[in-house]
Amino acid sequence: MTAAKTRKLFVNIPVRDLKRSVDFFTRLGFTFNPQFTDEKATCMIVSDEAFFMLLVDDRFKDFTTKQICDTSSHQEALFALSTASRAEVDQILETVIAAGGRQAGETRDLGFMYYRAFYDLDGHHWEVLFMEPSHVQS
Repeated sequence: MTAAKTRKLFVNIPVRDLKRSVDFFTRLGFTFNPQFTDEKATCMIVSDEAFFMLLVDDRFKDFTTKQICDTSSHQEALFALSTASRAEVDQILETVIAAGGRQAGETRDLGFMYYRAFYDLDGHHWEVLFMEPSHVQS
């Protein structure tokens, strides 16, 4: 499956206040591609191969006929990000709390994997994890 190695991932999520969301994710260390940014959307760079499009509700509705998920009562997805260390997991969660996000559930330590979860300003569920390199297959 060599074709998969050349693919990029774009995840589109609705946000209520684009500037507030950009400020939140900037505090977490993310950057944004100005080529895909205007007053209704931005492209948050996760890695060279993965991106999150943050779209204000009205712009998000241009891409679907379905109702936007109410994240206060429904789960739309779980977004998981890897880190380089357990300390980085904890540091990210501390920054999330300071930036107005909230922790989701308890810290989990499975030995080979350590993770914590949070809700961003729009209620999207994120997990931040460190996995021992011996358990990661390439």
